[in-house]
Amino acid sequence: MSQIDTTDVSRELLDALDNGKLIASVADRHPGFDLKMAYEVAAQIATLRCARGERPMGRKIGFTNRKIWPEYGATAPIWGYVYDRTLHFAANGRATLSLRGAVQPRIESEIAFKVRRPIAPGLRDPAKVLEAIEWFCPSFEIIVCHFKDWKLGAADGVADFGVHWRLIIGTPHQIQNAEIPALADALRDCEVILRRDGAVMGRGVGANALDHPALALAHLADLLAKQPQFAPLAPGEVITTGTLTQPIPIKPGETWTSEYIGLPVTGLRLALID
Repeated sequence: MSQIDTTDVSRELLDALDNGKLIASVADRHPGFDLKMAYEVAAQIATLRCARGERPMGRKIGFTNRKIWPEYGATAPIWGYVYDRTLHFAANGRATLSLRGAVQPRIESEIAFKVRRPIAPGLRDPAKVLEAIEWFCPSFEIIVCHFKDWKLGAADGVADFGVHWRLIIGTPHQIQNAEIPALADALRDCEVILRRDGAVMGRGVGANALDHPALALAHLADLLAKQPQFAPLAPGEVITTGTLTQPIPIKPGETWTSEYIGLPVTGLRLALID
């Protein structure tokens, strides 16, 4: 890896995650650090996390909202694993989450899917993608960055767990074949409103996720087909498809809610504590 030891970098990042601390940017220290190298680090981290008992439950797709690319120096989406220790189910759409250990946390309003069967690479029709999906639901992703002031590019973002920390998912809507044509339009056109303690903090639409949340899934299937070190999407995985609103810094004591207009789901209520 061009004088970069993947094992050392992986262990350093995992230590930063476990102990909630900042470290120096990998890319700044190693100018040749690119996306290919970053995914090698991500594969190492996945091996280390599984070895200590964590179980992958799905994936997060990041940087699907092109509106945030300039802030993060992104030019394409990235992905990272979601684990049993990072996935939370909101009972009746309500959850409480401790932010202890979260480094520079931010919140994102997203749409998550559960895979019913493998998604073939090359799909460009959202309705065809939805045929492979069991359900969708509202989601909050809590993202973190272990580099000061969120100064990172795509390679750093991949290595830093895809900036994933926690995924909170709401009550699923089971997808019926008969509704897929209309649902495909609704997922693209839906409006999402993000509120903090009742005040509107952000708005977005489904199309912000790579023109359609289902197309974000298709992009991930395409990317994984070129990454033999990772398993393809499998039935049962939960995939969250990227933020529809601007990511916003969060802190304990706040209560965040989401509203999804145009979709048959109820938004989430998340109380943040120490």
